[in-house]
Amino acid sequence: MTRAKKQIWGWFFFDWASQPYSTLLITFIFAPYIADMLGDGSRAQAVWGYGIGLAGLVIALLAPLLGVIADKSGGRMRFIALFSVLYVLGAWGLWYAAPNDFNLFFVMGSFALGLIGMEFATLFSNAMLPDLGTREEIGRISGSGWAFGYLGGLLSLIIMLLLLAEGATGKTLLGIAPLFGLDAAAREGTRAVGPFTAIWYIVFMVPFFLWVREPPRPAALSIRAAAKTALPDLVQSLKTLPARRSLFAFLGSSMLYRDALNGMYVFGGIYAVGVLGWSVIDVGIFGILAAFSGAVFAWLGGKADSRFGPKPVIGLCVLVLTAVAIGVALVSRTSVFGIPVAATSALPDVVFYAMGALIGAAGGALQSASRTMMVHQADPAHITEAFGLYALAGKATSFLAPLSIGVVTDITGSQQLGISPLIVLFLLGLVLLLWVKPQGDRNIGAP
Repeated sequence: MTRAKKQIWGWFFFDWASQPYSTLLITFIFAPYIADMLGDGSRAQAVWGYGIGLAGLVIALLAPLLGVIADKSGGRMRFIALFSVLYVLGAWGLWYAAPNDFNLFFVMGSFALGLIGMEFATLFSNAMLPDLGTREEIGRISGSGWAFGYLGGLLSLIIMLLLLAEGATGKTLLGIAPLFGLDAAAREGTRAVGPFTAIWYIVFMVPFFLWVREPPRPAALSIRAAAKTALPDLVQSLKTLPARRSLFAFLGSSMLYRDALNGMYVFGGIYAVGVLGWSVIDVGIFGILAAFSGAVFAWLGGKADSRFGPKPVIGLCVLVLTAVAIGVALVSRTSVFGIPVAATSALPDVVFYAMGALIGAAGGALQSASRTMMVHQADPAHITEAFGLYALAGKATSFLAPLSIGVVTDITGSQQLGISPLIVLFLLGLVLLLWVKPQGDRNIGAP
């Protein structure tokens, strides 16, 4: 394998190593465990919201500053190493969420610490994308990396469900006791998701640190010197941001459609349980389908990105997700797209599984192409700062989809109508995309 290929494959392994934090901890394993431990769905949802929300606030405030510091001081690898430590410590701390000794502040603090570590490490990893190939190649590289990460998350989920996480009977999905003599009564199989996620990250980050090398940067400042000027420089960048119309429009567009996409991820399972009466196993199958289709179409989307550019890929994906949001609102136990069906019909379930596959497919390609588009919009000399602003945009309105869904659901008393704000967010994001130039603002140094 050539050095260039090793570099790319090493970068892929970051997505593979880090994805289980989202798949196992945020979505499928640890979040339901927290709800089970608290015994009150409303309280669990509030606690989970506070934990993710506060971590998101820290990320939003510090990401752009850290980006400026990294651009001035160089050495993104050392920042990734630092935040990898937070990832591992935070994930490992979830082992101590024992049923009979449940310290909520410690558990949620550990979760937030690991989440902050993951998000910041991702910021610096994303900023390495331009170093991996030409502008024509990075779309394919980004898509392949995103697909590889999805596969890693999917494999980690399968391992947890089959071998470690115990169900109500004390057995795993494979019908066996949790491995390594873990005590099912003490929920050790499920709590092992924390150490498992940490160990997975440690093992699969080895290729990243062995194979990825940063290009040398002359005359870099020390971290202390860079930190002293980071805030004034960031303020100046924010002041000039509206004049950089393409970048400004893309940050606004991605802020809206990413918020809507996250709303789909967060509320998809809740919607299926409430409207279709699905079990946890049904939701798990829904998630596996979404992850698998996400991997396949992130890869295909990367190829389309390299051929046509990221903007058409983003536009198509947002249109598909808008149609899915409309379709989801028209599926219930007794009707599909306005056509009545018998209460025992499997058609609503089949259609909703298909919706899940479409969400995964369009969502995977959308996030991969958005990462590429950020490279096209950014000043190459300030690429990490740009990804810091991208992280800020991703967190700044993260409350919008959940809050609007909650308000509309409360007013209408209908889960189906409650999904409608996602349609509006996707369409607004699509409108702002019209002002985004495929190669960014020429006046900021884009070739």
